[in-house]
Amino acid sequence: MRQREGSPFTGLSTVALKEAADHMTSARIHLVMLLVLLTAIGAVYAAIGQIRDTVSEDAFLFLRLFSTAREPLPSFVAFLGFLLPLVAIALGFDAINGEYNRRTMSRILSQPIYRDGLLTGKFLGGLLVIAICLLTLWLLVTGLGILLLGLPPSGEEVVRGLAFLLASFVYAGVWLAVALVFSTLFRSPATSALATLTVWLLFTVFWPILAPLIAGALAPVDIFDPTTAIARVEVEQVISRLSPNTLYGEMTLALLNPETRSLGLVFAHQLSQALIGAPLPVSESLMLVWPQLACMIAALVVLFTIAYVAFQRQEIRA
Repeated sequence: MRQREGSPFTGLSTVALKEAADHMTSARIHLVMLLVLLTAIGAVYAAIGQIRDTVSEDAFLFLRLFSTAREPLPSFVAFLGFLLPLVAIALGFDAINGEYNRRTMSRILSQPIYRDGLLTGKFLGGLLVIAICLLTLWLLVTGLGILLLGLPPSGEEVVRGLAFLLASFVYAGVWLAVALVFSTLFRSPATSALATLTVWLLFTVFWPILAPLIAGALAPVDIFDPTTAIARVEVEQVISRLSPNTLYGEMTLALLNPETRSLGLVFAHQLSQALIGAPLPVSESLMLVWPQLACMIAALVVLFTIAYVAFQRQEIRA
C-alpha cells in the first residue's frame, strides 16, 4: 500500500470555490432562493403591518420582524424553518453521486486531489452558498425594517439577530450534511433526493405526532403518582429534541424573544420567583440556547463523518 504524500486536503479551496460558483450560477438554486425571497418579503411585510397596529414602546420592536405572524402568512422564522432544509437539500442531494453519473469522479481524483479534499470541499462549498444566501436575506430584512419602521436596531438587537443568523446557518448545515450522506450512499440522485426529503418530512410533519406516542409507551402515566406525569413530559421533550426542527425552534424562541427564561419544564414555584416580562440579557439567552446549538453542531459532525467514511470505502473505477 503506497502512503499518501502531502496534505490530504490539497485542492480543498479549489473544490469549495468551484462548487460554490456552480451552485450560484445554477438555475436550481436561483429558483429555490426566489421562492425563499418572495415568502420572506411577504412575511416581513405582514409583520410590519401587525407591528404598526400594536404598541410601539416595545424595547425589542426590531426583533418582532422575525417572529411576528399575521394571518394568513406565518412568521419569518417559521418560513425559514420550513424552507432552509429545502435549500440545503437542493445543494447537496447530488454532490457525490452526480460526479459518478457524469463519469467525472475518476477524472477529478486523477488530479492532485484526495478524496478528503473533494468531499470536504463540496461540503464547504454548499455551506458557503448557504452563508451568502442567509446573510443577504438577513440584510434585506434589516433594511426593510429600517426603511418601513423608521428606526434602527439597537446594539442588543443586532447581536441577537447575528446569533439567530448563526443558528439558521447551523440548522441548514445539518440538512446539507443529511443530503451529503444520502448522496454518498446512493448512486442515483433521484433516490438520494427522495431519501433526504423523507427524513425531512419525518422530522417536520410526523415527529411532533410520534414524540408523544413514543413517550407514552416509554413512560406511562400513573394517575395515582404525579411524578410519572412529570417523567413523561421530560421523556417527550428529550424525544422531540432529536429533531433539528425542534432544536431550531427553541433557539429562535430564546434569541428573538428576550422574555423567554426557560426552554424546559417550568414548575409553579419557579414561575412565581421569576420576573415575568423582564427580558434576559443577551449573554444569558446565549447560554440558554447553547445546549441546542451544541447538539446541532454535534449532529452535523456525526453526519459528515458518516459520509466521509462511506466515501473513503467506495471503489472508484475509470
